[in-house]
Amino acid sequence: MIVAERKPFDEIKNMVSGYKKVLTVGCGTCVAVCLAGGSKEVETLNAELNLSFGKDGPEFGSDTVERQCDMEFLAALDATVGGYDALISMACGAGIQFLAERFPDKPVFPAVNTAFIGVNLDVGWYEEKCRACGSCVLGMTGGVCPVTLCAKSLFNGPCGGTNQGSCEINKDQPCAWHQIHGRLADQGRLEQIIEISPPNDWRNQKPRKVIQPGYGERVKSQGQ
Repeated sequence: MIVAERKPFDEIKNMVSGYKKVLTVGCGTCVAVCLAGGSKEVETLNAELNLSFGKDGPEFGSDTVERQCDMEFLAALDATVGGYDALISMACGAGIQFLAERFPDKPVFPAVNTAFIGVNLDVGWYEEKCRACGSCVLGMTGGVCPVTLCAKSLFNGPCGGTNQGSCEINKDQPCAWHQIHGRLADQGRLEQIIEISPPNDWRNQKPRKVIQPGYGERVKSQGQ
């Protein structure tokens, strides 16, 4: 899931200062789960903004859609947005951009920072697991991501700084390649650790569009 965290309050306040009516829009999926941008967080932010601005400040409205990264759900805002001067989005970076595309005549301000793609370890406890690098090597590394979990994002084996299973940057930081070695050894696949992965093409460094197989004709008919 995508993990996000709310921006500093003063940063949010400064962004919307000067507008008369502002709609704060939450997202009901990832950011709601990590308690950064769901309906409760929308109401909390608005209450803080109202208290800080006082009676002479902007008028804040609120709404939460199922997903801001899906245009189908953003359509529910069409009848509401026209009455506001600006929008605050509490979604991830993708949702914020989609909201801005849907309503290009309205300033859209982010209220959260997208932190990472992670997993739930417990309630309110998340761990980064994926950088969405576009060249997944998890099949060769025993399911341990060297891009995310190695401090240097090394694709082909450890550096010279691994020390008894820890990374040289911090003794409390496990060495990803030590973990990979152990995982592959346990699986009887240790020979794979010497296979060389080609240089990453870092496809996440440029805007991408992905069309799932079977949907090509549908997209083509829409002139995309």
